[in-house]
Amino acid sequence: MRVSLMLAAAAALLSSPALAQSADQPLPDPNDRSDTFTVGGGAGIIPDYEGSNDYMFIPVGFARGRVSGFDFFTRATWLYVDLIKRGEGQTDFDLGPIAGVRLNRRKNVDDEFVDRLPTLDAAIEVGGFAGVSFHGLTNPYDSLSFRVDVLHDVGGAHKSTLITPTVDFGTPLSRTTYVGASFSMEWAGGGYANYYYSITPTEALASGLPAYDADGGLKHWRLGLIANQSLTGDLTGGLSLFGAGGYTKLTGDFKDSPIVDLRGSSSQWFGALGLAYTW
Repeated sequence: MRVSLMLAAAAALLSSPALAQSADQPLPDPNDRSDTFTVGGGAGIIPDYEGSNDYMFIPVGFARGRVSGFDFFTRATWLYVDLIKRGEGQTDFDLGPIAGVRLNRRKNVDDEFVDRLPTLDAAIEVGGFAGVSFHGLTNPYDSLSFRVDVLHDVGGAHKSTLITPTVDFGTPLSRTTYVGASFSMEWAGGGYANYYYSITPTEALASGLPAYDADGGLKHWRLGLIANQSLTGDLTGGLSLFGAGGYTKLTGDFKDSPIVDLRGSSSQWFGALGLAYTW
């Protein structure tokens, strides 16, 4: 299952004076490009499947960092690597590969009707992203990013393409507190819609759900929030506590599929809480 920990932030009320509260500590250089690494783990709650109204607890984890000026980060079960180094100006361009696995397998779910449908294979997806980021809008350390992800299944599951434009904003409130928010929309091809949301006549007989033929299109829009609180006094190093949550709204043929319309919900919630450590 996807654990979409959407990183980014609260808004225009966030300004540089918050960083000045720790005047006894030298402020880090906002253009510092030295190597860094953060790893985090905890527990999350997500729907049983994409469109379910039953929820389950799962372990969650993430990593992000920089090596020789190149940034990398994970989002849910996908790894991103930015091949363009950040410069010293306020505008950066982002471009790089994505690889990961989609685990929306619909296996051992609580709903007895959906559980009678065939278990789906994990999808191995590769692709890329491109975007632009702006820094220093409210303080020297914030970031407003516009990005488009393109992923295609190469593992033989849904055999389709997904396109996801995303807007992220994130900023520190002080040396110990970071907040962020993101908004995204996702378009899915016909193969994806058919694999995850269609029900064949044979499957209808086995499950008791009506047959359904789903077409591709706009799959969902999503809002995500995150907060990160240092437990050792500085977000640039040491132990921190993170929390994330969000809301997804399925649309179109995805919303109208019997596994959503009759047995689930087009409104999807997720949340996660855990610890992270930065070197």
